[in-house]
Order: sequence, then structure tokens, then C-alpha cells
Amino acid sequence: MAIDTYRDLFSLAGETVVVAGGAGAIGGELARGMAAFGGKVAIADITEEVSGAAAARIAEETGATTMGVALDVRDVDSVARAVAAVEQRLGPVDVMVNAVGTQSDQPAEDYTLDAWDRVMGLNLRGAFILSQAAARAMIAQNKGGSIIHVTSVRSALGIRSGYAAYCASKGGLAILIKQLATEWAKHGIRVNGIAPTFTRTPLVDRYLNDPEFYGGLVARIPMGRICETADLVGIGVFLASKASAFITGQNIFVDGGVTATQ
Repeated sequence: MAIDTYRDLFSLAGETVVVAGGAGAIGGELARGMAAFGGKVAIADITEEVSGAAAARIAEETGATTMGVALDVRDVDSVARAVAAVEQRLGPVDVMVNAVGTQSDQPAEDYTLDAWDRVMGLNLRGAFILSQAAARAMIAQNKGGSIIHVTSVRSALGIRSGYAAYCASKGGLAILIKQLATEWAKHGIRVNGIAPTFTRTPLVDRYLNDPEFYGGLVARIPMGRICETADLVGIGVFLASKASAFITGQNIFVDGGVTATQ
């Protein structure tokens, strides 16, 4: 292989990247990384106003072409409209990143079905709807593509309390990734997951500000710290780019060694 080809392995120049949940902390960081490597980035989040503001910030920081679009991953029509809007403005979708997720902390014996349905609907059903829409667009263009889901170490590990629906949804997503990768490989579509451990975002500030909780958390991580959103960018760009052309069906742990110890 020519040296210039190696140099371009991680380039996303000319690629259209959609980041669902791109106005959030993890999705936003992944979107910035994709833009920094040359991608045209569409931020898809719950309202066009929120998505547009996040897209504008990334464009200002990186000089990349960006746009914002409204998206509700639980709604098939909303997802289809978002994909169509991106294709019309930025071109065919090459990469779909799913950084949408939620959690409801309740003991399993008291877990309400409303909370169960909400978590499963967003984390698993929504992931399938998003994947299906991306794959249909990629198959129509006959050029392959990459679908990347943010999962969790909880896709493979339980936790002492409160995470029944979350663990079930992320575990389901991990095997869904394998199934979709298997089915869509013939179309040149790769499907993979990024599975972080506890990650510093504004949503978990209340936990991280508790010295007892934080100390116990870090003590369980061999590398001695929690995950930062920036830790996810390298693997995200890798899975989006030609550098991972022969990798599919994987749920890659970014966890400082947590799963190596359990």
C-alpha cells in the first residue's frame, strides 16, 4: 500500500457524518473530532434550535461544514426526515453515530414499567430505528458506510442497584450490533460500538462531586481515573474512517481496564 494511503487512513474529508445526540457532552465531543478530521458534520438532536447551536460552535472551532437538524430517535418519521434533510444539504450519509441514551435509577423490585419502556425505547428501540434508516440510505447509495453506537461497560457488566433497564438496553444493543454487522456486511456497512466506563459529563456532576462515590469509583478502575469525553474521540474517528475498514460487529471497551478485572 502506498505511503500516502496510510497517511490518509484516518481522514474523513468529504465524508458526511450524522451524530445523533450531538448536542450532548459525548455526542458533541465525537462530532468535534469527526469535524477536525475533515468530516461534514450534521448534529441531530431533539430540536433544530439546539442542534443548530451545537453545529455552529463546531463550525467556528474547526472550520468544518456543519448543520443542525431535529431528531427524535423513537419516531420513525422524524428519523427519516432528518436523514433526508442531511442528504439534501451535505450529501449521502457515510457515517452515523448514535450517542443518544437515558437512564432511570430505580431498584429492580420497584422498577416501574413506564421507566422501563422509556429507557428501552430510547436506548434500544431508538438505536434500531436509527440504524435501519442509516442502512437504508447507505444501501441506496451502494457505497457502504459506518454505523457507530455508544454503548457502555454495562452492556457486559451488572451493577449493584438501579440499572435494570439500562443494562438490559445496552446489553441488547451490544448483540444488536453483532446482528446488524452480520446482515449488512454484504453491503459494505460496518456496525460497531464504543463502550465507555463512567464518563465525566454535566449529567453526572452530582455523583462526581461526592468524594465517597468518586473515590470508590476510581478505585475500581485500574488506570486510576474515570473516562473523559476526549478519550472517546480517537476510537470514534478510527471506527468512522478507512483505518477500521475490516472491523465490524465489535463493542470496544474504553474503560481504563474495568472489564479486564471482572
